[in-house]
Amino acid sequence: MEAPPVTMMPVTGGTINMMEYLLQGSVLDQSLESLLHRLRGLCDNMEPETFLDHEVVFLLKGQQASPFVLRARRSMDKSGMPWHLRYLGQPEIGDKNRHALVRNCVDIATSDNLTDFLVEMGFRMDHEFVAKGHVFRKGIMKIVVYKIFRILMPGNTESIEPLSLSYLVELNVVAPAGQDVVSDDMRNFAEQLKPLVHLEKIDPKRLM
Repeated sequence: MEAPPVTMMPVTGGTINMMEYLLQGSVLDQSLESLLHRLRGLCDNMEPETFLDHEVVFLLKGQQASPFVLRARRSMDKSGMPWHLRYLGQPEIGDKNRHALVRNCVDIATSDNLTDFLVEMGFRMDHEFVAKGHVFRKGIMKIVVYKIFRILMPGNTESIEPLSLSYLVELNVVAPAGQDVVSDDMRNFAEQLKPLVHLEKIDPKRLM
């Protein structure tokens, strides 16, 4: 998947703490075209982007209870695109006033030897998959509709099969910390997608 839209801000010192605001849902295969049609009408007046990406999830186990997780992703259908390395922090789910899940987010473009570098650093590959779908944009919001494919033979992205009979739908915004007002806009947009898809603030721990 392509990198999230970057908010351009002057940096006077240190770094900007970027947060991802996220709502998630799913839609069955037979409802996909209806959802895409709705999104074309609601989103910015441009043809949605398509993507075909290979993502590898790496773990580094240390003294902490849970391992450190990094995600490496590359485009399979656009030549010359760099690998992207992504870190996602633990969700901040305690605030009931927030309408979206909020977590730290770091996304950087890297050189082609990213996976070799991570292995040399002590990370190990946990799992990999192929993601194929569409990207829509509405202002600073990004809406991604995609299907996940299981890789049948490790490292062989030509040998894949769908993981389910549905598509994941994610609505997200990447913004500096403290911009919680964006979650209100996300909630309002999500309401316009009902009943085709119900986008929710999902606690990942409930899925484990």
